[in-house]
Amino acid sequence: MRASAFALWGTVLAIAAGALLLAPGYDAGGWTADARISLSNLSSEDNAPPYRPDTSRLRFAVAAVLSPRATIENYQMLASYLSARLNRPVEIVQSKSYAETNSLVRSGDAALALVCSGAFVAGRQDFGMQPLVVPVVNGQTTYHSYLIVRSTSTLRSWDDLRHKRFAFTDPLSNSGRLVPVFLLSRKGETPEKFFDDFIFTYSHDKSVQAVADGLVDAAAVDSLVYDFMVQNDPSLTSRVKVIWVSPPYGINPVVVNPNIAPELRLELESIFLGMHTDPEGQRVLAQLGIDSFTTPDPRAYDSIEAMLQATAVR
Repeated sequence: MRASAFALWGTVLAIAAGALLLAPGYDAGGWTADARISLSNLSSEDNAPPYRPDTSRLRFAVAAVLSPRATIENYQMLASYLSARLNRPVEIVQSKSYAETNSLVRSGDAALALVCSGAFVAGRQDFGMQPLVVPVVNGQTTYHSYLIVRSTSTLRSWDDLRHKRFAFTDPLSNSGRLVPVFLLSRKGETPEKFFDDFIFTYSHDKSVQAVADGLVDAAAVDSLVYDFMVQNDPSLTSRVKVIWVSPPYGINPVVVNPNIAPELRLELESIFLGMHTDPEGQRVLAQLGIDSFTTPDPRAYDSIEAMLQATAVR
């Protein structure tokens, strides 16, 4: 069950106190007629509160990347592990968007967080967000963006998507938004001009489902999420197929605010980096589908930063 467990790494869904939180543009009956959002409705990092860390407990923020129908049981195991090693309470905080997660780290409401690589680069530019550790999965610390269409579709490339319906994930997602926007910009295009219509699903699995159900013609999704979904349900390949694979990008990191107490940062780093040598840590890693954690490569996210600068995506 390694692959199914890894679906939770970097792809956790939000469910709080049993309340189902549906992505904008989606309700129990399916996608609403007007699912497009305005980026002006997103919280601005410039309006985030100053850094005031909560010293009574350690909060670990995880963005909602899949749909809100899953649980965070495996991440609770990680929180319990951290709590025992730190000898202090550790609380998992479920965020509804990448922007919200970044805001929690910026303000100190979360001492550390798991973020999308695109959100990390945005946070690094905004307030100096720093990577603490990165997961090693199947010997790799990278992932890809997949362009997917229905299995019966005649669409074969990005050029074929002109005047089609498209699904992005989160506005700060690298694989689910930045990559396609960057590719369009190189063609002198914008999503507004190129696509007939587009939506934000706020989760990679909802984007996959939107394509499978014919609600959109195509979507860009995280390769790790898509591969998990296919491994968990092989019949998905009868409804959806991958027609393009991006270059590799640095995997979703665990991050901290640059102003975190140095002693806490060193303690957290030591715990994460030593998990694979500790029997209990090995059990937690196995549930998450992670080989180990390792020190981040500072150059791993340069290509994402270059795309962000080239497109001025916000």
